[in-house]
Amino acid sequence: MARTLIIGGHGKVALLLAPLLSARGDEVTAVIRDPDQQSDVREAGGSPVVFDIERENRDSLQQLIAGHDAVVWSAGAGGGNPARTRAVDLEAATRSMDAAAEAGVRRYVMVSYYGSSVDHGIDPADPFFAYAEAKAEADEHLRSSGLDWTVLGPSRLTLGPATGTIDVAASESGEVSRADVAQVIAQTLIEPATIRRTIRFNGGGTPIAEALRG
Repeated sequence: MARTLIIGGHGKVALLLAPLLSARGDEVTAVIRDPDQQSDVREAGGSPVVFDIERENRDSLQQLIAGHDAVVWSAGAGGGNPARTRAVDLEAATRSMDAAAEAGVRRYVMVSYYGSSVDHGIDPADPFFAYAEAKAEADEHLRSSGLDWTVLGPSRLTLGPATGTIDVAASESGEVSRADVAQVIAQTLIEPATIRRTIRFNGGGTPIAEALRG
């Protein structure tokens, strides 16, 4: 049994991930900001913790993370406000990585997006620019953290059903269901071959376990 902390525990992917983990006997702690979301988290098989990742400091994050076996970052500011995007998607994310290291929790899975890169090429005038910058910096911080990291880069998310298959070899972004992303995260947590890898993927025809073995 593993203890997994999901930061962003009320997101669409997180609410699909929690039952996958709890079904295999894992303990799931789901970090949320809104107390009204607690019942949804419990129904999904997680234990809710109300905690404002944007405002809490690193010491508080360290206490939150301590005792878990892995951290999954599945949070986000949701776009629209560049300052808040930076505060959540970069500053809070990197704070959580540093806190994980201090807490001795080495496994860290970042849910990023397919095009995340320091060379993302997004025009600064584009509303997406702030998000692209924040995610790129956060992903780079994780890669240099010394943690047992994985950066997952799913393509455009859909509400389609789980297929259990993906494509990790595509040369450009396509789409993938959130249900399959949840399955990818769950498998990543138990697949050692995913450690210290950036895995970009679309929906596809390769079984997830096979695709993640590399």
